[in-house]
Amino acid sequence: MNVTVVGSINLDLVASAPSLPAAGETVTGATLARHPGGKGANQALAAEKLGAEVNLIGRVGDDAMAQEALALMESFGVDLSGVEVDIAAPTGVALIAVDPSGENQIVVAAGANHLVTPEQLPARIESALIVQLELPVETVEAAVGRAVGFVCANLAPAAPVSEALLRRCDLIVVNEGEAEFYGDLLHRGGGRVVITQGARGAEMYHRGVKMAWATPPEVVAIDATGAGDAFVGAIVVALLDGMEPKAALDFACAAGALAATRAGAQPSLPTRAEVEALLGREFSVYSRR
Repeated sequence: MNVTVVGSINLDLVASAPSLPAAGETVTGATLARHPGGKGANQALAAEKLGAEVNLIGRVGDDAMAQEALALMESFGVDLSGVEVDIAAPTGVALIAVDPSGENQIVVAAGANHLVTPEQLPARIESALIVQLELPVETVEAAVGRAVGFVCANLAPAAPVSEALLRRCDLIVVNEGEAEFYGDLLHRGGGRVVITQGARGAEMYHRGVKMAWATPPEVVAIDATGAGDAFVGAIVVALLDGMEPKAALDFACAAGALAATRAGAQPSLPTRAEVEALLGREFSVYSRR
């Protein structure tokens, strides 16, 4: 299956600390790591490792951080020909604090991500499409408008979008906070809506009616960064592969759970074999539509 991701590319600077700071508090004793990240890049690599052939469209700066941000995707075969280099803006950076339970706080400096314009997009997107909201909304809207196949929008971070975008999507993925932000607008189109609930799992709706739900396998969480992106890549791959809603949610919840067991966003993303091993069954046993 072919998937195009139009999305953000960051370098994550991750401080693993004894606790997360309250407002105005300084926490010491942290260790620092650097990992490639960004919602678009994370979801592109997640889908690639789970069996899709992925093309990423995005933007990085003309700096040393760009090479770090792209390295893992390149090593796993993500097509980066749609990634442009901007000489005027730096590569996006995410500053992430993580506590021992895996909870995190994230601040993003978007850099070149905010300079991805509709002019960078192809006139027609033939493959399945995944978008998020870490790029300018007008660019996201343009990408969805040019897609002729399956469209998934991960509406994160929550921001106002057109009702036309919501109606066009075959799949919308949000967490509980984002679902509250959009309210009933999520369910006005004809596509499916998945609401993730962290360790409690995820639910799938169609026109406001719950059609399936799943809970993740029990794991020991180390770092939740990237778990949501692993879920998005997995649910798209699962549905494109023809899995029934319940099986697709099981598959995506397992991918997200595995991502939480390892540090970093992209380094934590699981392979298809790892997801199937955690579930104790291979894809061939999933029922198809």
